[in-house]
Amino acid sequence: MLNQLRPALVLLIAMTAVTGLAYPLAITGIAGAVLPARAAGSLIERDGKVVGSSLIGQSFTGAGYFHGRPSATTAADPADAAKAVPAPYNAANSAGSNLGPTSAALAERVKGELDTLKAENPNQPVPVDLVTTSGSGLDPDVSPEAALFQVPRVARARNLPEDKLRELVTSRVEGRTLGLLGEPRVNVLALNLALDDLAKR
Repeated sequence: MLNQLRPALVLLIAMTAVTGLAYPLAITGIAGAVLPARAAGSLIERDGKVVGSSLIGQSFTGAGYFHGRPSATTAADPADAAKAVPAPYNAANSAGSNLGPTSAALAERVKGELDTLKAENPNQPVPVDLVTTSGSGLDPDVSPEAALFQVPRVARARNLPEDKLRELVTSRVEGRTLGLLGEPRVNVLALNLALDDLAKR
């Protein structure tokens, strides 16, 4: 029996060392050398401080900022760990709402957001990504249409010309990955940082 166990244990230890240590360390090292910013989490710095990641959305609620997609992520209620409370863009609890198209709660939430957005910009149709959550709840991007839809509100709040903000949005549009994958998009955090820079001029 020992003759059968010894090769199995040796193989287990060898495979653990190769796949659990050597391979991850090698890939991490290669990624750090080839794509250091991405390997470190695609962090965005401002004045020497990390302000976020280009891969994870943030909750911007002020009228003077562009808003991202709604987020369905939650966190434990401090008063009752069994309950969940809304916590937008909570990376520790990435998830969608799992509400189906016949859900009354979903319909009510979407209607409320539609009404708010229509009041902000009554002359334009509301882009769908401003009222729907992503599957992860962490989407950092919106469509160019969603960003442009918000220009009148941001312009009023910042007392900036709308055409300047449209130029800013257009300059921040990222194309499809490799020219094929995904859709054109605007990173909301990067756009808001550029907006703060514009407002300082």
